[in-house]
Amino acid sequence: MKFSILLFLLFTLGSSFCFSQSGREASFIQWVHKEPRERDLPVPDYYLHNTFFSKAAGQQVGYCIYLPPNYKADSNKRYPVIYNLHGNGGTEWDRGQECTVLHEGILAGKWPPMIMVFPNGGKTTFYKDSYDGKLPIETMFIKELIPYIDKNYRTIARQEGRAIEGFSMGGRGSTRLVMKYPNMFCSLFCQAGNVPHTAAGYAPDSPDTYPNYYLGPDKQAYIENDAFLLLAKNLKAIKQLRILIACGTQDDTHIVTIREFHQALLEHGVDHSYWELEGLKHNRKQFIELLSPLLYDYHVESFRRAGSLD
Repeated sequence: MKFSILLFLLFTLGSSFCFSQSGREASFIQWVHKEPRERDLPVPDYYLHNTFFSKAAGQQVGYCIYLPPNYKADSNKRYPVIYNLHGNGGTEWDRGQECTVLHEGILAGKWPPMIMVFPNGGKTTFYKDSYDGKLPIETMFIKELIPYIDKNYRTIARQEGRAIEGFSMGGRGSTRLVMKYPNMFCSLFCQAGNVPHTAAGYAPDSPDTYPNYYLGPDKQAYIENDAFLLLAKNLKAIKQLRILIACGTQDDTHIVTIREFHQALLEHGVDHSYWELEGLKHNRKQFIELLSPLLYDYHVESFRRAGSLD
């Protein structure tokens, strides 16, 4: 009875679940989150929360956006944009630390003014569409949110003006999305995001385990969501991108597949930067603190090389 009531309340609050048959694992999204009470906005005058209507989701979806100083004052200037994807269990509010680093760097003249967008990716979705259509996360982000941002804010609305990054699930999601849509971004920063061989996870005899309960019974869905296979498929376009991968040496659950993907990039002749951070575990706060002096250097250089910054 309690379980049924919980489900009813969650659905009426605008949430979606994808349950495994056993119920042991679930993917979940609450489409719009309120500002967390336990913390303040990183830069209240520049860090905003809004919603947009997603046809794929059939409802409003929340996102946060950072607009740099002088954005309102100079109505003609356009800015490159970084899409920062949160980790498993995070929300669109979950990137205040990174936003503060960027804002302080811009004020100090270290980095040029840029826009940063923080999408809502839910829990255990890895920014993929679920096979049953209940969690169209990839479609919502790629085909709806990005065009919406380009239409409603003064972005440089082309590949040369877009970068993508994320920690953990966000790093995994951003890496796969770049492999799948290499013509949409000029720069990728995978922050401790493991990169699995998704096609190898296809197991029709185990429909209650991930990724099978999420991607469904059609093997093609696994092939189309495998970063290694997408790398080979879209190699020519991927070679035109700038890619940075970083992970802690003590990040035991992620470093193995990250090393494998690094090796795959080398074998395919993809020029990229690869950092192993000695002694660091899977800790986003420590990751950002360690790299904060140069956190956005790579994207800035990518934008400059692409011609979207002077």
